[in-house]
Amino acid sequence: MKVSIIGGGGLVGSMTAYALQCGGVVHDIALIDANKDLAQGQALDLLNGAALVADQRIHAGDMAEVATSNVVVITAGLRRKPDESRLDLINRNVDLFLGILDQAKAAGLKESSYLVVVSNPVDVLTYLAVQRAGLPWQRVLGLGTQLDTARFRGYLAKRLQVPATQVNALILGEHGDSMVPIWSSAAVNGLPLEQWPGFGPNLQKEVFEETKTAGAQIIKLKGGSGFAVGLSIREVVHALALDSRRVLPVSTLQMGAYGLRDVCLSVPTVVGCGGVRQHVELALTQKERLGIQQSARVLRETIQQVEARVGSVRAAAGRGQQPAPAAAPAPAAATAGNGRTIPRAAWQRAK
Repeated sequence: MKVSIIGGGGLVGSMTAYALQCGGVVHDIALIDANKDLAQGQALDLLNGAALVADQRIHAGDMAEVATSNVVVITAGLRRKPDESRLDLINRNVDLFLGILDQAKAAGLKESSYLVVVSNPVDVLTYLAVQRAGLPWQRVLGLGTQLDTARFRGYLAKRLQVPATQVNALILGEHGDSMVPIWSSAAVNGLPLEQWPGFGPNLQKEVFEETKTAGAQIIKLKGGSGFAVGLSIREVVHALALDSRRVLPVSTLQMGAYGLRDVCLSVPTVVGCGGVRQHVELALTQKERLGIQQSARVLRETIQQVEARVGSVRAAAGRGQQPAPAAAPAPAAATAGNGRTIPRAAWQRAK
């Protein structure tokens, strides 16, 4: 299987490549980045350790790599500017993402490929990708709350003093402020968490708060999350490559589970050959179900705002008018793929 990582020179993209290299399942890893020197440097660094891991092709490339890729992972995204509103940041990332998606389609994105969206706001961008990528909806997956779930399990394990691999717990809904912890099915090696020594309301509140703020805390301390994101992406890619049919909390188009439709967010999803094989509807508490439905309402409102703006921008472009930008463009830029100019910083993101 060949995987192309768009934004492969940045922190998340390069960590994804490293996680896939260590996994040894993917045989060809292509790093695509507007900063070609950075992508080449990352590829060379990875190749230096190839003899110690697995027999793989690891190389830097351009958008032409997409045409021969089985999986395309998009990690490119912009960071929030001082005094910038959440919606302005979303609009800038939407513009960037749609530009990259157009380039990938022009390069020959195959209908049999999988598209894995990592860039934020991941649920909104996954929805736009479903609508515009030209792929069956089952083959478009956002990372969703896969990373949040890994963080959640890790914090619970630390507080309960048990191995993280034996903690079973989920975060569902939006990858964002309205994410929902699913306490009703949480367990340690099959033993209900609510009966575990030391577990209680205070621990619940503190662990969930740690989970929600983990990304901001890591950005504050070191500039951005990389290791855990790369490993979370690897889980999704390996499930596709091996047809392992793992149940993962990834963001996908909802088709009726929990009463949700026409929105992308995370519910328990069986992932394997063909992409989404099944959405699993658990018996949740009323509070948990209402939380997921609230996530859907928040995301639907944002999607409507984004689609209205994208539609007006494209209509203006069709009339030959110059639409007002969502925000001031970044000064540094580089040319990628079909010659389109894209801000260099945009190809490097942090979760």
